[in-house]
Amino acid sequence: MLAAPEKVYLYTKPTDMRKSFDGLIALTRNVINQDPLSGYYFVFVNRTRSYFKILTYTRGGYCLWCKRLEQGRFAIVAGHGESIELSYTQLMMWIDGIALESRAQQKRYSLPQHRSSAV
Repeated sequence: MLAAPEKVYLYTKPTDMRKSFDGLIALTRNVINQDPLSGYYFVFVNRTRSYFKILTYTRGGYCLWCKRLEQGRFAIVAGHGESIELSYTQLMMWIDGIALESRAQQKRYSLPQHRSSAV
């Protein structure tokens, strides 16, 4: 399993999967307008949505993860602009074949913030 990054960006346009590190780094810098050295995940999907690559930078160098489906397609994720930001949980759901538009995250209980009292 991939470690959870601070942010995940899904590029919304079809990507030529012949692109490797340099091509995806250029897309990240020039089109998504993000720093590829940030440690964020940058996700790119092919035209048929059967193959994706994730680009990230870890200590010492770039990493590429990819997955090709033998059947089916990755869901289209609606959004505005060249890329959309996902949470790590949404990315894992998307990879596992769950359409994000049909799922709503349920509100969770959180403890109230304690206010410090001035004496």
